[in-house]
Amino acid sequence: MDAATQYAIAYSLTTAAGVRAMSALAAVAIATHLGLLHPPAAFAWLASPIAMWVLVAVALAEMLGDKVPVLDHALHVLQVVVKPAAAAIIVGGTVHPQSNEMLIFLMIVGALNALGVHAGVATVRGASTLTTAGFGNPVVSTVEDAGAIGASAFAFIAPLLLAILALIFSALLFTFARRAYASVRGAG
Repeated sequence: MDAATQYAIAYSLTTAAGVRAMSALAAVAIATHLGLLHPPAAFAWLASPIAMWVLVAVALAEMLGDKVPVLDHALHVLQVVVKPAAAAIIVGGTVHPQSNEMLIFLMIVGALNALGVHAGVATVRGASTLTTAGFGNPVVSTVEDAGAIGASAFAFIAPLLLAILALIFSALLFTFARRAYASVRGAG
């Protein structure tokens, strides 16, 4: 796999991790287990059946927990740490840079990408909570699930196209989050 494809997969999946951390990380574990990805030695553990099934189970728990009022907000607070960490592991498991220093740098960039996407998602979720008294949150969560799962799968089918779509998604999310924040702030 060439470097551009590796970086496109990493960017796409770290963007998806900003929405659903464990879904994107589980996708890397599944792809690694199936031999679609060949991570550096330090991340070879992602290919183990135990790691794959644990990550799939945690991804399902993350999706289900996000549908439960109050628990969804607690998860969003916890995910300020979880999403960047998952994104860093995703980068480590997908790219093969020239040096360890470059790998560390790319892992930090991936973590910051996921954190930025998480900030946008949390802002939109906050606006949903305030404008629908929380009743709209399960719908928003289901859309997030579909997007994250779709992006995680599509990243391996058309990585360059998905990287472009992930960039567009990030720009639109930032714009929408700014408007949501402004409308909530103006209403208060």
